[in-house]
This record gives sequence, C-alpha cells and structure tokens, in this order.
Amino acid sequence: MKRKVTKAVFPVAGLGTRFLPATKSVPKEIMTLVDRPLIQYAIDEARAAGIEDFIFVTSRGKSALEDYFDLAPDLENALRKAGKTELLKALRDTNMDSGAIAYIRQHKPLGLGHAVSCARKLIGNEPFAVILPDDVIAGETPCLQQMVEAYQETGGSMVAALEVSPSQASSYGVLDVSSQDGSLVRVRGMVEKPAAGTAPSNLAVIGRYILSPRVLQNFSKIERGAGGEIQLTDAIAHELTEGRDVFGYLFDGKRFDCGSKAGFLQATVAFALARDELRDELAAFLDTLHTQRQAAQ
Repeated sequence: MKRKVTKAVFPVAGLGTRFLPATKSVPKEIMTLVDRPLIQYAIDEARAAGIEDFIFVTSRGKSALEDYFDLAPDLENALRKAGKTELLKALRDTNMDSGAIAYIRQHKPLGLGHAVSCARKLIGNEPFAVILPDDVIAGETPCLQQMVEAYQETGGSMVAALEVSPSQASSYGVLDVSSQDGSLVRVRGMVEKPAAGTAPSNLAVIGRYILSPRVLQNFSKIERGAGGEIQLTDAIAHELTEGRDVFGYLFDGKRFDCGSKAGFLQATVAFALARDELRDELAAFLDTLHTQRQAAQ
C-alpha cells in the first residue's frame, strides 16, 4: 500500500539574478504571470494534488513571499464594502491556514539538492513532492496531480520528464531509460547536465518530483556534482544503486520556463490568451504587431 503524498517542498531561496533589477526588491516567485505570482500557480497545483503541508525553503530578502500568503483584513474589508465579491474571492484564494506553511532558511546557495535537504526534519519518514515555481505547467489536469495518481501504482521515486532537443539536453538532468509503458518510463540512470553529445536520452527532468524519504539520506552519501553544487538528481540516482525504483513521468501539458525572460514572456502571452476577458483584445494586438513586422520586412 502506497503512502499518501501530503507534503511538498518549494525551493525559493534563489536570487533571481536573470530578472535584475526587478528582483533587487521583489522575490522572483512574486513576479506576476498575468495577475497571479508564480508561487500562486505552484501552490494551486499542489493543492489540486492533495498537498496539505507546504514547506518553503527561503533565504534572506524573501519576506514579501511570506507576506503574500498572510491575511489582509484591511484590503478584504475595503473590497467587501465596495461589493467587489469576485476580487474578494480571488484574494481569499491566496490565504493559507495558520500552520499550513513552514519556512526554512537556506543560508548558503549550495544547490537544489541542498535546498531540499534543508527540509528533512519536517518531512520525516514520508514521501514528499518537490515543486520548482520557475516551471509553470499548463494542462487540463495539473502536472503534480497526474504524477500523484501514477505514484499510487508505482511507489518508489518519480520525476517529471520532458522531451527536449539534443542541443538543450546539457542544461538539464537527463534520464537513462530502460523501458517505457505509456507515460511512464523506468529509469536506470540519471546524468546532471551532460556534456554535448553524451546525453543518454532526450528526456529531461523538470521541476516536479515525488520522492521517497530515503532520498534525503542519500545526500550524506554523494559528492558535490555539476557546478560544485549538491545536486538533487545525484541523490535520486543513488536510489538506483541501492536497487530501488525510480520512474519518469511524461506529463500531459505545456511547460514554460519562467526562470528565463523569454519563457516568462511566452507564458504571459499563452496564459493571457487562455483568459476569456483578455483573449480578443490581446489577439488583435498581436495580429497588429505581426502585420506591422511583415510590412517592415
């Protein structure tokens, strides 16, 4: 019998240097995609998957992130008095119950693996999810929910997998696959940021994970990996050396890399076009831009 996944770790300690100067005072995770910050998309996805305990691994300068999930009674009262019920509902959707979120500091930027390991005392001996807010995934069924449903059949550890071009593989952790059954692949190895031309497949690991608590024990058994950092993929790959199952899940949905400026802009356009109240005006504007560009050529 598989244990229910109710805890999720959100590594949000990064400095967001690719978005400077905006991130000088605003945490990257609070930057808005249409009208919701990136972290809200991650939280909503976690809730849809049945997550009940939310563990944020933060760093200095992230107080705005903590404030975002707090109550705003003055603002709620103002909206209530103005009869703005839809805005009031949207605001309440950002509130989190007392005790639902725990905040842990990562004092040194030693990599994603180190960030996840900072949460080990709160995770205990339970399977847990990891969500990277930079990876925003649009799908009819949220990505983590798809994975949780698959995990009920597999157990072990599971990573979200995405097909990428060979030229992109060196930017990701890449799976070495032994077999595939529909959306599920059985993993026999993982390589973090392989050198060009050496990737074992075109299946990259992206920012959704369901992990056995044993992965946390593996950090004491591995050396620092690519970039001199403690890599999460290395700790997961160590499960394979112990004879434990690791799976990749080819999710149904469109992933946007909102850790890059281009990806963030692409996501903004895609999510805005999916909104009934924005679609027509934005589509007309984009058509005008396209026409002007063609005329200029």
